[in-house]
Amino acid sequence: MYSITSESASHPDILALIAALDVYQTALYPAESNHLVELTQLSDETLLMMVIRDNQLNAVGCGAIILNGDGTGEMKRVFIDPRHRGQRLGEKLLAALEDEALSRHCHTLRLETGIKQHAAVSLYERCGYHTRQAFAPYHNDPLSLFMEKVLVADVRLAVL
Repeated sequence: MYSITSESASHPDILALIAALDVYQTALYPAESNHLVELTQLSDETLLMMVIRDNQLNAVGCGAIILNGDGTGEMKRVFIDPRHRGQRLGEKLLAALEDEALSRHCHTLRLETGIKQHAAVSLYERCGYHTRQAFAPYHNDPLSLFMEKVLVADVRLAVL
């Protein structure tokens, strides 16, 4: 059983996951194609940060959305520990992040990922993200893939 909650980007467990992600990405791409953001420098008003924890409360995944204040946001730092992959945790994490983004009036999410991260690209495609052109502050990069998803509120009818 896993739980997904909002936490501070400066929590040591999240910092450890992001450090593992940085090691992975640094091995795949040159510095100019690694678009790393220091999430701890962002305010709570502009950052959604979520973590997945297992039954023992170990952090096994994380992800963030930077809210731009104009109804758009950028997905950043999505990572699932390799030992916990294959359990649809990425899909659950993205759904939780998207729900929280919608609650903060964010209707469009964008992201930049690397072309060598096949599992991440497949995850985003399964979750409804489509390729698009580079968006600010990015420029075209042959090692980058840019994606976007328009969020729609999930309308559930109560059964009386």
